[in-house]
Amino acid sequence: MPKMKTKSGAKKRFKITATGKVRGAYAFKSHNLRKRSQKMKRQARGTMVLCAADARMAKSLMPYA
Repeated sequence: MPKMKTKSGAKKRFKITATGKVRGAYAFKSHNLRKRSQKMKRQARGTMVLCAADARMAKSLMPYA
């Protein structure tokens, strides 16, 4: 059976932690930032742990992670 391929978009956007959780960037940080509150922009810095439903979807795109 051939090897499964990892989706290259997923491997660029998500990282798997040592405990198996999925880390990714916050949403809504690319444009129209003048509309967003300073609190939202500050809290959306860095990365976050994805919720269970999103993590399951991201892990399915990275079969060997």
